[in-house]
Amino acid sequence: MITPARIAILVVVAAGAAAGWWYWKRPAGEAEFRLYGNVDFRQVSLPFNGSDRIREILVEEGAAVREGQILARLDNARLKAQLEQAEAAVAAQRAVVERLRNGSRPEEIAQARANLESAKAEAANARGQYQRRKVLADRAAASQQDLDSAEAAAVVADARVEVNRRALELVVAGPRREDIDQAQAQLDGNIAQLALVRRQFNDTELASPIDGIVRSRLMEAGEMASPTRPVFSLARISQKWVRTYVSEVRLGQIRSGMRVEILTDSFPGRPFGGWIGFISPVAEFTPKTVQTEDLRTSLVYEVRAFVEDPQDELRLGMPATVRLLEGQSAPASQAPASPAAPARQP
Repeated sequence: MITPARIAILVVVAAGAAAGWWYWKRPAGEAEFRLYGNVDFRQVSLPFNGSDRIREILVEEGAAVREGQILARLDNARLKAQLEQAEAAVAAQRAVVERLRNGSRPEEIAQARANLESAKAEAANARGQYQRRKVLADRAAASQQDLDSAEAAAVVADARVEVNRRALELVVAGPRREDIDQAQAQLDGNIAQLALVRRQFNDTELASPIDGIVRSRLMEAGEMASPTRPVFSLARISQKWVRTYVSEVRLGQIRSGMRVEILTDSFPGRPFGGWIGFISPVAEFTPKTVQTEDLRTSLVYEVRAFVEDPQDELRLGMPATVRLLEGQSAPASQAPASPAAPARQP
């Protein structure tokens, strides 16, 4: 006798058998395609450009920083003195160049003319003295020595006239072009030296090159900084992705720009939107840390699924599952412009 309970059991068994038959007989392409990987993003190691003692550290781990924000400072007392010295040297040499370019002042030209006229008057007086001595010598009223002295004084006075005439010509002509060029070259050298010292002075402040998060504070105030020792490690949070791997047999099921959902254990039931942004053109052996359901010793291709995380909730290394959404593509502003491979991140 068939009872209602037996009928219910038979219905459940038949439904289960039908579901199992459909699962095993359905096309392979209808299976849900998931990839497994970890959240990744770019990091920046930030050292000082110069070597000196750290005066102060201004941010802590976990702080959100903006591009251009000052994160730390070096002791700059020595460079400040060098900067002031370089600025004074530039100011002094610039005054020299301006003086040469402006040429002689009217007062200098007038002074040179007055010196020439004075020399001419002295020369006329010396020649007169010589003529009078010569007349007296002819009359035996003056010695030969007095005559020779008067003649020498007249010659010196004439030479002094010529010297003052040449000096006037130089004052009127102004500085030589070569002197101006030499002074300008010296000024250019001083300006270059000032720029170098100013750059070194500005390098005593460590500014953030990106908008990001301070992941690690690696040095403290009082330590000696150098270009080879990072002070901070910053994380760029503007773009995150899940680094995952796909086997060759399933490579044809994904394409750049395909929309995906990112699932994490930390936020169950709340997927993050995203899209496939990079598919490696080169196969590699499966990394030890990869999480796939395929054979782990086969060759795989790296895939990056970029994540939309406006609230900055995902963390570096967080395990994640990428679920592909068939028939959906990322907006043109998000889809990659070219298939060129970005640099591999450590």
